[in-house]
Amino acid sequence: MTDAQKTAADTTLRAPGDSPPDTRPAPVPLLEPREGIPPVVATDEALAEVVAAFAAGTGPVAVDAERASGYRYGQRAYLVQLRREGAGSALIDPVGCPDLTALGEAIGDAEWVLHAATQDLPCLRDIGMVPTRLFDTELAGRLAGFARVGLGAMVENVLGFALEKGHSAVDWSTRPLPEPWLRYAALDVELLVDLRDALEEELTRQGKLEWAHQEFAAIAAAPPAPPRKDPWRRTSGMHKVRRRRQMAVVRELWTARDQVAQRRDVSPGKVLGDAAIVEAALNLPPNSHALAALPGFGHRMGRRQLEQWQAAVDRARALPESELPQPGQPLNGPPPPRSWADKDPVAAARLAAARAAVTALAEELNLPQENLIAPDTVRRLCWEPPAAPSRESVAEILTGYGARPWQIEQVAPILAEALLTGSEDG
Repeated sequence: MTDAQKTAADTTLRAPGDSPPDTRPAPVPLLEPREGIPPVVATDEALAEVVAAFAAGTGPVAVDAERASGYRYGQRAYLVQLRREGAGSALIDPVGCPDLTALGEAIGDAEWVLHAATQDLPCLRDIGMVPTRLFDTELAGRLAGFARVGLGAMVENVLGFALEKGHSAVDWSTRPLPEPWLRYAALDVELLVDLRDALEEELTRQGKLEWAHQEFAAIAAAPPAPPRKDPWRRTSGMHKVRRRRQMAVVRELWTARDQVAQRRDVSPGKVLGDAAIVEAALNLPPNSHALAALPGFGHRMGRRQLEQWQAAVDRARALPESELPQPGQPLNGPPPPRSWADKDPVAAARLAAARAAVTALAEELNLPQENLIAPDTVRRLCWEPPAAPSRESVAEILTGYGARPWQIEQVAPILAEALLTGSEDG
């Protein structure tokens, strides 16, 4: 039994509603990985040794990845951390070793333990690492009813250790990586399997382990997300932009910025801020001199840059009406709930009843409402309910929307009743 497991065995899991924090023993600072900081693997020869070691290891594999969000273009991995019984820990540089397919295959049959798996799986997939089974400690914490589910909070509350903080938002594309960052990265996987084991016990105690397994299987089986349609519409402050010509300016500036950011491999926000794009759209500057007077296009910006952004504005100004973007994206599903009372009062009453029922059940089960059933699924069901609401007809619709069997078992009866009650009240 490891030190962490001993601590976990001596520490009662502290879910919401338990004794206040000031009565708990102080967490033990975790300052160094058990075997020290492993060397960074950046050559094919060193990678082959890691592949062999992890293939020979036993049990689940702790996996984590560090990106350079806010610094580099895209979401690629700049460091991959792993730990497995019998293999120890490994730190792998995906810049020096861009294809980790062999490593992914070596541990392909094992259960991968990740924290907030959906954040790391896309960048791991890009370098050839795709799990067939996984355990998500953040999601497990949510299902178990923990109020704070960040890795540091979970390790502290469940295992009684305090992880080092402060390097999560650094520029992981930096080379060479500083030793304190590598220590932080190695510690991120140091206790992940121990945390997994403790959470499995707690989920078993609460009768929720099968729920967790269904959630994990759904994450592992999910295909890559499709590219976003009209990503420029997600520009921060877009709600201020009402006219189609102004929207065209946002689109042109967003596209020009994205091309520059991709070419330079920097975060788009470092090229031009969203606030500056919105200012240009609202003011429609006629020339680069007027553009320079707007917030975000100040004195630090060179003439060539100003001309580049003004050219994008000019392209939008010159577009014929027929090529201007429409005010909103086509709705794929029901309208915003705030408009339901005017559009369909009966549907609004159904939604109110359904939300109240889901809230009450989520509190009873001690888990977040959004993990009990996706809010979008509830909205779609209430906007287009079955002709004769029943547990069976609601279950069929929920299945079509991708709800898991455990969710359907829990919510189909209360949603069927809410649809009937809401229709009567409406």
